[in-house]
Amino acid sequence: MGERAANTTTITTGTGTTEAPARPKTADDLSGDITFSVPSGTFEGEVSVTLDTAVTGAEIRYTTDGTLPTADSPRYSAGAPLRFTTTTQLRAQSFADGAASGEPGTAMYIARSIDATHDLPVMVMDAYGAGAPGRDYQDVATLLMEPVSGSASLGDAPAVSTRAAFHLRGQSSATFEKAPYRLELRDNEDKDADHAMLGMPAESDWVLRGPFSDKSLIHDAFAYSLGRDIGMQAPRFEFVELYVNTDGEPLAADDYRGVYMLVETIKVSPDRLDITPLRDADVTEPAVTGGYVFAFEWFAAEEPTLPCTGTGCWQDLEVKVPSSLQPEQRTWLTEHVRAFHDALRGPEPSDPRTGYPAYIDVGSFIDQIIVNELTREMDSYIRSQYFHKDRGGRITAGPLWDYDLSFGTGGYFENHLTEGWQFEQTRQPVANDWFIRLMADPAFARQAEERWQELRRGPLSDERLNSRIDALAAPLGNAARRNFERWPNLTDPVVGFFQTPTADTWEGQVEFMRDWMTRRVAWLDTSGWQPGAEPAPERGTGAVPGSGAQRY
Repeated sequence: MGERAANTTTITTGTGTTEAPARPKTADDLSGDITFSVPSGTFEGEVSVTLDTAVTGAEIRYTTDGTLPTADSPRYSAGAPLRFTTTTQLRAQSFADGAASGEPGTAMYIARSIDATHDLPVMVMDAYGAGAPGRDYQDVATLLMEPVSGSASLGDAPAVSTRAAFHLRGQSSATFEKAPYRLELRDNEDKDADHAMLGMPAESDWVLRGPFSDKSLIHDAFAYSLGRDIGMQAPRFEFVELYVNTDGEPLAADDYRGVYMLVETIKVSPDRLDITPLRDADVTEPAVTGGYVFAFEWFAAEEPTLPCTGTGCWQDLEVKVPSSLQPEQRTWLTEHVRAFHDALRGPEPSDPRTGYPAYIDVGSFIDQIIVNELTREMDSYIRSQYFHKDRGGRITAGPLWDYDLSFGTGGYFENHLTEGWQFEQTRQPVANDWFIRLMADPAFARQAEERWQELRRGPLSDERLNSRIDALAAPLGNAARRNFERWPNLTDPVVGFFQTPTADTWEGQVEFMRDWMTRRVAWLDTSGWQPGAEPAPERGTGAVPGSGAQRY
């Protein structure tokens, strides 16, 4: 991060005067043709704001209830300060001869009763007193403060300030006190607003994942960063410390939510999953062949889904993209997936013309197995198990998603053990037997073993695996202390529905992850990677109580 800019804007609050960097307007700036004497940010006590407009001869109308001003909204008296003591979304519009003129502007002022300094980026979200979010989007002012010279404060000028909406996400994780959220950044017209967040490419759709049962805080980060390094599709992420205020009072210490990951959603776009977007009109070949994103969501799939009839079927295969699937697209994709499914059962499953290689990117499926087996995520292969298919391309495993119940956390279906194959842990009814059948094929298993050995000489070497843990944990020390002061569950053997490691310190949790990983890798080294077994019989105890899929 660079030093503070020399140019500053004076912000007068009820507790004195501070200096904040002045930011030039950008394409996604909310101020429009309105000049706010105080830019968006937090304040203590009272904030006093004056307005001006770039529209010659116009008057200004304004609102504080979140709606865009109309000709009937209160008229601003030139030069008269507007004073606020509570969190306020101030919206203004120029009017000439009774008609709206120019671009509307918005500034958001978040009241706070505390100050705090952090060494991670700080995200502040204020829901204007509307209460905790449910499953439907609700408005939230969102500010992001980036560290300067290693420090970020609640009183700093935000690097990003935006209108937004958020809702609760996840299934089992949604029951945690430290809840995960889906965040959608919005402009003045309630349309998507693309912002570059912490160096990640500009986009409007984000997820805030709050590690809770994962007390190392880095399970997801480890899997995503490893996946990207070995060539898989996986989201970018950055760690933040999050405040969420929902009660209408000034932001206070109990609004601190701890360490979160700001994560890219799985989305078809040039900077995320760069495949051909599928339009409604794409209903014949070759256009109908892609691009699709679909995933197994065992007992949690939502429409549209891909049906399967007959014996040996898959279940709970949900199409994520496009969300509004045309009948012809659903039929084509179902038949294509069925052809791959049947090829696995053919007399020569590895035949390049008639077997599974004709339908899937074999290397991506092998890398998916390696990541899943290394981490032994509890829901591997059956929940949040994503695939994508570009136009004219093969079915490709990924992007990676949802690795919190890994590295010995979870406790169901033997995933806490460092010995044994996770792909063999089938459940009743079976979501799919694809990976079991692939690993039962000698040609596929041989390639998996060769890839494992290749990666063990590179990103999966003991040295680099341990270095990855060190690099992910290093910036989190102070933040982890604050996180576990807020959520003191380090010694709880059960968190929510899940068995979790216990340790007196966060550092102890990181060392548990390291030790578990070391023993897991040692077992995988000696496993041979060629089980050669026939598909395992259906078994299992059914659904884990409350453990639904993590919605993206």
